[in-house]
Amino acid sequence: MTIKSLPKVELHLHLEGAAPPAFIRGLAKEKHIDIAGIFNEEGSYRFTDFWNFLKVYEAACTTLTGPQEFYRLTLAVLEESAANGVIYSETFLSPDFCGNRDLGAWREYLHAIQEAAAKAQTDFGITLRGIVTPIRHFGPEKARETARCAVETAGDFITGFGIGGDEKSGELKDFLWSFDCAREAGLRVTAHAGEWKGPDEVRAAMNDLGAERIGHGVRAIEDMALVEEIAERGVVLELCPGSNVALGIYPNFRKHPIGEMYDRGVKVTINTDDPPFFHTTMTREYDMLNRAFDWDEAVFRKIARTALDAAFCDADTKTRLLNMLEQADG
Repeated sequence: MTIKSLPKVELHLHLEGAAPPAFIRGLAKEKHIDIAGIFNEEGSYRFTDFWNFLKVYEAACTTLTGPQEFYRLTLAVLEESAANGVIYSETFLSPDFCGNRDLGAWREYLHAIQEAAAKAQTDFGITLRGIVTPIRHFGPEKARETARCAVETAGDFITGFGIGGDEKSGELKDFLWSFDCAREAGLRVTAHAGEWKGPDEVRAAMNDLGAERIGHGVRAIEDMALVEEIAERGVVLELCPGSNVALGIYPNFRKHPIGEMYDRGVKVTINTDDPPFFHTTMTREYDMLNRAFDWDEAVFRKIARTALDAAFCDADTKTRLLNMLEQADG
């Protein structure tokens, strides 16, 4: 079995951030929206650093003006994921980009996304679940509106709540109301932390917000006591090595802390974050980690099991997916 064909489980994927550049260019042309400046001469997304990336990301989202665009986007993203062996994916969904946090509009967008997910499951064999995510730099008040959208649509498809955006904007504890609201509705919680701020931000996600998973969390490696605590508590890290390398946090895959964290017993998972922005796929992530750390199929199978155990889906779905992983084990 090749690395590409190994069944994979992805927990950290931004739906809008997974939009192929050609898809966004096509929508911009249809709608006569001028965002040519966000692309380079090769047609890829162009940005200089993480904060410029956020601006380019939001500019690309201006083409996604209705539920039908999100239907098309979801189908395109899931087809690409399935082509790289992903059997289950969780994607961050922001009501900020889906109806500007208006509950009625959010329901329409969500219905379109779910329809596309159902078609993708039939056509490509991939299962999708959604994690509603406020944008940190939009502030705590807008996050409350986002939380209300999450609570009102929690269920079989919307199973989690998180937070993304500019990690240097405000403090995680400012968003506690939104997280408590989501948790009371039965949603599982994760949080982006420890990508651009240090180990204390990972502690804040765990202790102030009660996050059971951490998006990125790589800066924990700067505090070995914290790494030990993460391992002991069984907190799962949604690691995105290609993203971290593309944004300059680490110079290459070999220098990425995923290897040491894995060796120290941390529950690590492999994810693509915003794949076309960072010129990656799940296949490439696996391939680069194989080269950097000489990981074999057994390691990747173990990591896929870790991801499935940490997935925010129901027991029946996990059982079905576990059977798929076991069948692939042969």
